[in-house]
Amino acid sequence: MADKTPEKTPATDPATAAPFPAPTAPDVLTTAPGYQVRRLYQAYLAVWLRTVGQTLTGPQFAVLTTVRASPGSDQSSLASAVALDSSTMADLARRLENRGLLERRTAAADGRRKLLYLTPEGERALREAEGRARALDERLLARYDSGRREQLVRELAALADEWERLSVGS
Repeated sequence: MADKTPEKTPATDPATAAPFPAPTAPDVLTTAPGYQVRRLYQAYLAVWLRTVGQTLTGPQFAVLTTVRASPGSDQSSLASAVALDSSTMADLARRLENRGLLERRTAAADGRRKLLYLTPEGERALREAEGRARALDERLLARYDSGRREQLVRELAALADEWERLSVGS
């Protein structure tokens, strides 16, 4: 019995009926580090959503991890620590508080400062996501031996530090 699955045909230009070649990024993009960083980040986000993000987004994971490491830190300092602007941090902290993962307390000495603490539910959500996040990191670095991994992470951190300095005009 013959296979009745229709054959896939390339897209064609209706004016000429000639097939369109699949577009590729031009060299001016593929040789640009920013383009490659964006590609890596887009791919990382997609994999994060599939493997880790059922409970927490990457920024939420970063905030909860940092709050666990420094409980009672103020929202503004935490924003800087996890590379978020203050308005994004305020919104994210409010959403985490609404989900019962984070507690925001007003500082006694300054009513405008919000101090952040993990709730037991926040600790549970963070523990649940940590294993998947570490497994994702392992997948990302699987092709490198331990020495090369350390070097790569140092280079990425140095690049991020430099680009952050550039972003604020220093």
